Parts: sequence; structure tokens; C-alpha cells
Amino acid sequence: MALHGEIDLLAVQPLRARLDALSAGPHPDLVIDLRAVSFIDCAGLSILCRTRNRVTARRGRLRLIADGSSFLRILRSTGLSGVFDIQPEMPDSSGALVPLPG
Repeated sequence: MALHGEIDLLAVQPLRARLDALSAGPHPDLVIDLRAVSFIDCAGLSILCRTRNRVTARRGRLRLIADGSSFLRILRSTGLSGVFDIQPEMPDSSGALVPLPG
């Protein structure tokens, strides 16, 4: 799932519904691409934490794709830097990481 723009209080309700649906089954394997996200507030971070908890409870996997230092800085300042599996690139279908073209 690729997200873009701002993930704030106005965006979290539809995002929560979509992520809940994607993480509802057993052993979900979610990849959320945050590279085009320009802003994330505490409501957005809360949704990511909620999704991580749901996925973990179902013995699944959640990976965040982020290469921007601002998002990583936010995670460090909130104490969440070690909580998420952060990757700089999208994984291929086998789960191995491959560079994106362009």
C-alpha cells in the first residue's frame, strides 16, 4: 500500500478502515510505502502502531518503506525507532528487497 500527502487526523479514519481490512486475516504481510508522505502527526503514528499491533497479534509482518530522514527523525524523537521494520526500498514478491527503477 502506497500512501502520499499528509497522514493526519483528517486522513486516519479511512486509512484505519483500510488497514484493518488488510490486517484482518491470519498471518498478514503488509508493506506500507511512506516515501511520498509529506507529513505525519500523532494520529498517523497511532494508526501505524495500531496496525503493527494487529499484524503482530496475527503472527504477520509489517514493513514500512521510508527513505526520508524526517520520518526516521520523528520515529527517533517519539521512541518508535526500534518498533517498526523500516526498509529503504520496496520488496519484490519473494520478500527480498530490490531497488526500484528510476
